[in-house]
Amino acid sequence: METKGHDVKQLPMYKNECSFAGYNAANLMKETAKIRKLITKRGTIEMLIPLCCSTDPVRYKHFRHLLKGFSSKTLARRLKELEKGGILQRQAYNEIPPRVEYRLTSKGQELVESIINLLQWMRKWSKS
Repeated sequence: METKGHDVKQLPMYKNECSFAGYNAANLMKETAKIRKLITKRGTIEMLIPLCCSTDPVRYKHFRHLLKGFSSKTLARRLKELEKGGILQRQAYNEIPPRVEYRLTSKGQELVESIINLLQWMRKWSKS
């Protein structure tokens, strides 16, 4: 296959079962760059896991408890990035002390389902 004068090599298919046959790998990488950049940042997947384990919203203080190696600044930044990316919905309550809760959006739910599939794949193949 040739694109704009460049030879693009196709990825080898395993037993002809690849569902991405016919896709251009370079284009897929460009299309997915934004979400890859977001989910590969330190702590992002760890923040999504508590949200996928419950239908209840998760409070900021619960994230702080689970993610002990993260500064408050990093945690807040990552949560804002996930909210901006449409992965999380943030609900702030006008209470004292302040209460902030996060829940997955539909987009976030789909992302978490994909992450769970990846985790299951990792479990399956890490035993061999």
